[in-house]
Amino acid sequence: MPDFQYTARELSGTQVSGVLSAGTEREVLGLLSARNLFPLEIRMAEHAKAQQARKHRRVGGRVLAVFYSQLADLLRAGVPLLRSLNTLERQTRNGTLKTVVGEVRDAVADGTRFAEAMRQHPAVFSTLAVSMIRAGEEGSFLEDSLARVAEFTEHQEDLKGRVVGAMIYPVILMVLGTVVVAAMMIYFVPQFEPMFERMRENGTLPWATTALVGFSDALRHYYLLILLVLGAIGFGFWKLASDQRGRRVIDEMRLKLYGFGHITRSLGIARFCRVLGTLLHNGVPLLASLRIAKDAAGNIVLSEAIANAAEQVSAGKSLAQPLNDCKQFPGDVIEMISVGEEANNLEHVLINVADKMERTTNRQLELAVRLLEPAMLVLMAGVILFVVVALMLPILQSSTIM
Repeated sequence: MPDFQYTARELSGTQVSGVLSAGTEREVLGLLSARNLFPLEIRMAEHAKAQQARKHRRVGGRVLAVFYSQLADLLRAGVPLLRSLNTLERQTRNGTLKTVVGEVRDAVADGTRFAEAMRQHPAVFSTLAVSMIRAGEEGSFLEDSLARVAEFTEHQEDLKGRVVGAMIYPVILMVLGTVVVAAMMIYFVPQFEPMFERMRENGTLPWATTALVGFSDALRHYYLLILLVLGAIGFGFWKLASDQRGRRVIDEMRLKLYGFGHITRSLGIARFCRVLGTLLHNGVPLLASLRIAKDAAGNIVLSEAIANAAEQVSAGKSLAQPLNDCKQFPGDVIEMISVGEEANNLEHVLINVADKMERTTNRQLELAVRLLEPAMLVLMAGVILFVVVALMLPILQSSTIM
């Protein structure tokens, strides 16, 4: 718990100060009242502020994967959970993770379940990791759950690394192209405006040149307004993403995005199938597994569809039918799940589906990212060609008239 510095008066009027450990300022007020002290000032201690700020920082996926893997190894070796957490706290070099692991250890020492203690740090531990570890605690296979979470986290980081690596070149092209076009609009195009003034007065200026000059003028005179509008749009998307309904709208748009919507859906379904198959393989009941695995999809629309399917399963239906009714799962996946249910080996089928979909989706994702490079080159060439043609048309038209 954080420390709070206080200044208060005793019943005799004497002013006192000190430090109290509490969860909130309200708890500090209760402690002071119990001591017959009238609070004058309460503020969080400086070192506690630093800890709170660090607590809300994120930890890299690879660092977390190592943490999960080491904790699983310690538990398999027979080391108790508290001692394992204490050991990892001493060994880790990441300041944020060290603080969080210490707080999780203290909470577990006070009697809190391990998964619940992790849930108190959502900026560090994902909902999926907490859910799988909770299932491991309930099913007495915590070390296996930690190993699975480590493997899953490492896999996600590898995928993210490949995507980021493939996106570097297209992003550089986009940034350089934007800078070049903006420089041409601001410094190059205005040099030709005196040449076009007479043709503009006569109404013979080509439409492409008129549009180019107008855009250049707007960029030069209203650049602050344009930046403010772009900033407002970005802030609006950020606010939209911070709200539950807004995130649902964004996730729905991601599923409908041309070219990448299918990839997003396939990755979400693959994650769901892998987690569900892993939980079933470790003996977790189907309904409990569905409630945990729905968060693995990483998309609110898919999670809601899976939650609705879980409700119908609880009413006695098979899993394949409600998943088919939601119209989010491909037909071949539904067919394989149906066969797995009939053959009573659903967990193996789900893991095989996840492997197959991940391989296929990774190839599609790599292909889509590779196609971005020529697309960006063609776009840049098209923009520059339009600028050149718009500047040359009046000159060619004047030469023809002469």
